[in-house]
Amino acid sequence: MAKPVRPRLVRGGRDPNRADPRVAAQAAVDLRVSMVLAVISGASVEDVALEWDVEPSLLHRWVRDFLVAGTAAITNRPDPDEARQRDRFLAAFAHELRTPVAIARGWAMLLSEGDVPEDQITDSIARLSEALNRLSDHILDVELATSASLGRVRLGIEPVDVATLSRELPGSPGVRRGADLRVHADPHLLARVLRDLWTTAHRDPAPDHVAIDVVESGSWHEVRVVREGEPISPMVLKALFDPFGANDDATGVTIGLYLARALTVAHGGFLGAEGDDQTTVLLARLPQRTEEPSSGPDQSGPDRATTREENQ
Repeated sequence: MAKPVRPRLVRGGRDPNRADPRVAAQAAVDLRVSMVLAVISGASVEDVALEWDVEPSLLHRWVRDFLVAGTAAITNRPDPDEARQRDRFLAAFAHELRTPVAIARGWAMLLSEGDVPEDQITDSIARLSEALNRLSDHILDVELATSASLGRVRLGIEPVDVATLSRELPGSPGVRRGADLRVHADPHLLARVLRDLWTTAHRDPAPDHVAIDVVESGSWHEVRVVREGEPISPMVLKALFDPFGANDDATGVTIGLYLARALTVAHGGFLGAEGDDQTTVLLARLPQRTEEPSSGPDQSGPDRATTREENQ
């Protein structure tokens, strides 16, 4: 007698053998997810990394983070440090706002009490306006960082001339190499990434020279800010990439490169750093493509601080 076939129970109305369409859609537009799924499907990390021109160590970390995030969702046990990290970030943000708020309050008080000589009023108003602009800029930074962490950044992808963006930086620098290359990105968000890389490259001790290069690297475009002279130490780089523990007055680091990392991730790329005893290179690696990627939350943790620092 034939053994009866037992009906397969599909919990929640979903066939467990079918791929989640959300994952498939994300993989279709995000090269990192495609690489992770290829490894999970059985390909070796080394082969996938070679095919997509990324470092195997970086792909290993993406696979690890993918599995950790999935495990947390299935077990309903999120990272126990999440609340503590949030509180540290809020502390860093408050620290970042303190200076422009104090300056704006001081100038507003002097102007309202009539303590500013008439010939200095125009300059005083300019200083007040500058402080308010800095305050507004910091608030927008955190709004963007929050949107990126929730996967809600809307990108207007188009061919971008990095040389045009660079002229808006302090000193109006040009692009040293690759000025004719155009990357596919949201120009407004890439401008903020470039701004943060440029600012970081000029942190103390003062560099001898800072230049901007745009290069092709396999399937990627790299926007590279090259600092020549005394390098940024690996310890400081680690702090810059991790905003949660980076509000120590001794280093002057607050939210660091957190926003630049989040916006680069939203483009389907990653932020990194490399260097030696003479040079520090800060880079944003973006996929060479024309379609608009869907932005997902950045669930990566702190990265290693070695001669090459990479973030997803």
